Amino acid sequence: MNELHTDVLIVGAGLGGCAAALAALKMGQRVILTEESEWLGGQMTAQGVPPDEHPWIENLGATRSYRELRNRIRAYYRGHYPLTAEAAANPTLNPGMGNVSRLCHEPRVSRAVLVEMLAPFVVNGALQVLYCWVPAASATQGDRVISIRMRRVQSEDEIEISADYFIDATELGDLLPLAGVEHVVGAESQAQTGELHALPGEPNPADQQAFSWCFAIDYLPGQDHTIQKPERYDFWRYYRASFWPAPQLSWIYSDPMTLEPVSRGLFSGPSDTPLGDDLWHFRRILYRKNFREAAFASDIVLVNWVQLDYFLQPLIGPNAEQQAAILADARQLSLSLLYWMQTEAPRLDGGYGYRGLRLRGDVFGTGHGLARSAYIRESRRIKARFTVLEQHVGVEARGARQGAELFHDSVGVGSYRIDLHPSPGPRNFVDITSWPFQIPLGALVPMRVSNLLPGCKNIGTTHITNGCYRLHPVEWNIGEASGALAAFCRLRQVSPQAVVEDLHLTEDFQAMLVEQLGIELAWPDDIYRTPRIKTDPLGI
Repeated sequence: MNELHTDVLIVGAGLGGCAAALAALKMGQRVILTEESEWLGGQMTAQGVPPDEHPWIENLGATRSYRELRNRIRAYYRGHYPLTAEAAANPTLNPGMGNVSRLCHEPRVSRAVLVEMLAPFVVNGALQVLYCWVPAASATQGDRVISIRMRRVQSEDEIEISADYFIDATELGDLLPLAGVEHVVGAESQAQTGELHALPGEPNPADQQAFSWCFAIDYLPGQDHTIQKPERYDFWRYYRASFWPAPQLSWIYSDPMTLEPVSRGLFSGPSDTPLGDDLWHFRRILYRKNFREAAFASDIVLVNWVQLDYFLQPLIGPNAEQQAAILADARQLSLSLLYWMQTEAPRLDGGYGYRGLRLRGDVFGTGHGLARSAYIRESRRIKARFTVLEQHVGVEARGARQGAELFHDSVGVGSYRIDLHPSPGPRNFVDITSWPFQIPLGALVPMRVSNLLPGCKNIGTTHITNGCYRLHPVEWNIGEASGALAAFCRLRQVSPQAVVEDLHLTEDFQAMLVEQLGIELAWPDDIYRTPRIKTDPLGI
């Protein structure tokens, strides 16, 4: 078996993993970054989801490198696409003009940008990126991880990678059980956390947010692009959860906040208008009128709607064979939604089916036509030195107190509603107003293990607060802070636990985050006291 050694091993190259790598590299560390798929970028690229961000993202509330990522995405369109003069001159260009984000764009573009941002470190030898590798086992000694054994996807090949520090940036927190890191799965009870919206009875490990297998489509009226009827179509055509107001394949769904039935169709008018209150405009990633005439025959839309929420079974808990079957069934749900829209969905004109909808598998370069990976909303979570509760960030839970809890050890900021999608609980949406919040250092540090850090959705949150700490800019900030913490601890020869416990070390680390990486540690007072009002009618 081949053996490798590095300063920092990062397993998982989603947004958190890429940000962790950049931070550690900028601080002079050698890094190996591994990824299960062939694409960097996780939820923004392989999973296909446009970045869901807070209202102030253009000016503040993001790290310097996340802002660089956004600027480079816009620059990529200006340098490689036939934009109209008006679009090219727009400093806040939104390529897709989707309602959900100020930067709706194609996943291949952010993937290219991330590769470009990491390229100088690959060339100088500080970074090695290993695609199509998954963690298989670990070696530990006391409270330290010594090495991780990696296995190549669809192969028997294995390598052993030792490091001084390890960062788990996998989508499901896969390193945590392998390395014996104490962690939590699913939903806690009110007796455990005291949270208003936690489970009233016993904790439920199976109560995990739905995941979705996204896909991209365009629309060519007058043409027929109907796919072959999916094998599981008859099941999904008539499936209706006990808590849901209509069949899964329907324009009717539960309002995330009120749980009352609401209806929203594919089109509410012409498809190629800048704005529209329909599903077509919701996650549009390419707006053809941003580009010169005849450059594109249609807009392109990323389908990530509640109809795709897979909550029949939890993804964390089943064995590998069962998990593969669950993922395959989620793909069947996605293909069934497309087939239903093409053949049976009620149309705006009173007819049925939009046969001109075309599956755009080329957007992801996949044979099955869907995104390369499932969009994951919830992970295993470390038992941390500090756990963020609803009482720290929820408007209702904080009562008369204005703003979220202020953390003296903040390593970043974020803002999103506490947004939980349906789960196998069984449970409907939980959607709660929250305050703009900080990311506490204590939530990034495990209770015991001294050289493994979380790099994305696996930090010390609860099932409830994961709902607002899981989005794109927050995941990036978490990863960047963890990569920087690994480098800081290695350079200072201290443990992450020591940095949390020693106020002087905490302040030194925070100063480094601000000065070297441009990480914002607090919100301006006016924004700090501005609750996050729902702007996304279908959640994310």
